Amino acid sequence: MKVASVPGAGKTSGVNKFVCDFAPSAAVQIAAADGKVSRASEGDYADLVKRMFAFCGDDLDEANALFKRLVELRKRRSATIRDVLGVKNMWHVGPSAEWPLTVLIIDEAHTYFGEYKGSDAETKRLAALTAENARLEEDLVKKGRSVGILVILISQKTTGDAIPTFIRDVCPIGLSFVQKTVEAVVAALGEDIRNWPDSSPVTLQDGVAVMAMQGRPGYTRIRTPYVSDADAARVADATSHLTADPDLCLDALLRTTGRTAPPTPSLTK
Repeated sequence: MKVASVPGAGKTSGVNKFVCDFAPSAAVQIAAADGKVSRASEGDYADLVKRMFAFCGDDLDEANALFKRLVELRKRRSATIRDVLGVKNMWHVGPSAEWPLTVLIIDEAHTYFGEYKGSDAETKRLAALTAENARLEEDLVKKGRSVGILVILISQKTTGDAIPTFIRDVCPIGLSFVQKTVEAVVAALGEDIRNWPDSSPVTLQDGVAVMAMQGRPGYTRIRTPYVSDADAARVADATSHLTADPDLCLDALLRTTGRTAPPTPSLTK
């Protein structure tokens, strides 16, 4: 899923609503990477991090470790899903506390995928990291849905310089709050939005978004209610005991079923 808009138009409140809706369920586990900050306490997720099993800021090494961990989870789930759940698509039975829907929110996504140009050693190292980050997210976006992994990519613009097109264009859901340019609208929603000018996000008010909905022609406007930081903090605090590491959930499930899988790599929160 890709979410775009100009600053202050509803992205953060929309994420707050998403997390607060699912926080009371042990069948949903959430991780976040926020490219605007170095620590959770500095940004929009300070009030939600208690309900997240992992968080990283703008440090590319930490983000790379998180993305690798989730790709490894995807591989382990893909290797065991038939034996453990009896299906090849998790959505045929639905998520559970033992096999939770695992959501990765990547805010200011361009932070992790942007190109670094230069000949010095550090610039080359960072360029290699962002290129690998893009490959890792391509894996999760293309292969994660059937095993219960959802990636939400958030950026002011979802143009190719912010989110590589080989990731952006395979996201089945696009959502856009207010935009200022047609270029940004097309990047978020696709070329077909040009045929529906009355639905364009350039005419929206804050808190309202446009998305294409399966089975419906054209585009649909949706309103996301305002969720205050205080409400988000209250919900996250009340449900923090439900936070669990999906890798450990899988380990426990494999033990109870007598199955085996590749070992869990380490990850620090």
